Amino acid sequence: MTASSFSPAGASAPGLRRKAFTVVLAIELWERFGYYGMQAVLTLFMVEQLRMTDAAANLMMGAFGALTYITPLIGGFIGDRVLGARRTTVMGALLLTCGYAFLAAALQFHTLLLVAMALISTGNGLFKPNAGNLVRRIYKGDDAALDAAFTLYYMSVNVGSAVSMMLTPWLQIHYGAPMAFATCAVGLGIGLVYYMLRSNWLEASTPATEKQPVPLSRFGLVGAGLVLLTVFNAWVLGSDTLARLCVIAAGAGLAALWVALYVKAPQAERPGLRLTYLLGLQGTIYLVFYQQMMTSLTLFALRGVSGDYRIGEITLFHMSAGQFQVLNSVWIMILSPVLAFLYKRAGGQQKQMSHARKMLVGYAMVAIAFGVWWMAAAHSDGLVSPWVMVVGYGCLSLGELLTIGLGLAVVACYSPARLSGFMMGALYLMWGIAMYVGSLIANQAALPPELAAGGGGAILYAGLFRTLCEVAAGVVIILAFLEPLTRRWDQEHVSVIAK
Repeated sequence: MTASSFSPAGASAPGLRRKAFTVVLAIELWERFGYYGMQAVLTLFMVEQLRMTDAAANLMMGAFGALTYITPLIGGFIGDRVLGARRTTVMGALLLTCGYAFLAAALQFHTLLLVAMALISTGNGLFKPNAGNLVRRIYKGDDAALDAAFTLYYMSVNVGSAVSMMLTPWLQIHYGAPMAFATCAVGLGIGLVYYMLRSNWLEASTPATEKQPVPLSRFGLVGAGLVLLTVFNAWVLGSDTLARLCVIAAGAGLAALWVALYVKAPQAERPGLRLTYLLGLQGTIYLVFYQQMMTSLTLFALRGVSGDYRIGEITLFHMSAGQFQVLNSVWIMILSPVLAFLYKRAGGQQKQMSHARKMLVGYAMVAIAFGVWWMAAAHSDGLVSPWVMVVGYGCLSLGELLTIGLGLAVVACYSPARLSGFMMGALYLMWGIAMYVGSLIANQAALPPELAAGGGGAILYAGLFRTLCEVAAGVVIILAFLEPLTRRWDQEHVSVIAK
């Protein structure tokens, strides 16, 4: 019997699930290679080579992050209702590859910066919700395996990002930013080739409706829509005011859609929707802190952190400012298998910690991370030790795994299957809004050109890190008060499912 003869339910066989999972994992790994490689050098590229101010670069990165995560709402719809998740994933990867290639030429033609970033935003919107939905299909009906799979998925894709975040800043320093961005394009191209060669392994988990051929006219309409979306994204990236209005409109529109969905939903679906909404919002707050990695933390590393890792008088190795972002991926890879093991063990003993409790612990770790950076910056007379970055990123990364690292699992566990693509897209939309807010907060430590030229110093970032530490501590308190409510809603959801 061939793989294509299995129904989606047949994908429950462990061997078939593992093979299908590796296909999605491979293209996601290379997509992360490209995206995080680009991210590691983009802020520094704008500030150091395009001579943008800190404030302008932070706001553009905020708008870019918002668009990159808001557009998945459209991508989820296209994957669910128009082209299917698999085709939409491939289209997104192709646009991302083109975006990285355009960035490689942006140093000579600055106008290409907006076009390239707009293409990346559109491509990511098509790719992200549908790649996550493919994982959900593979592990449908097994919540314990789904939690573990998403955690391992989250860890494994960080392999690609870790390699690229070490490689691209080095390429930028030694061979220039164009070589760094071109490497991102080539990497994702490799992932696309592997996906096309092994895509038949996904047949068992692909619904019959998605296997039907799509009329060329539909592809043409989608293509025209994507061109318009990319032009609009470029326009938004070039205007701070328009970006802010779009973020506000996106948030208001999502709230209205959520209300409408809840009102129209059958009674049996409402407990799950309530949990999806609340836990999704709770996890989203993390992106305010996450956005600091590519804005304030990168500039802090550039101006206030020594790149030399020392033990006593011995220098072990050196990291550039852009390379410090790799610490996030390294910690994710270390911590993810530990958490996956603990999740499986707790599931076998029927002692699983709730998603709400995990998020509470996660924000406590975020508060500790920014507390470490605050203390280091406030009490530094010169450059901060890079070991401080290792400790801070370790706490922040554990917080990530316990908050947004479970965001996709929350949608998969609690949202109705018929809305899976839309809810995945909605989750990314909320993440985009939070990233824009994070960039606005990062501008609390944006240096004027005269200070930036002189290097600034660690002390100038202490106030920002204190604010972020206090905000994270406040979130912990709020989540502690909300936990009884989420526990009651979870019990209602379980009782409905049991019927």
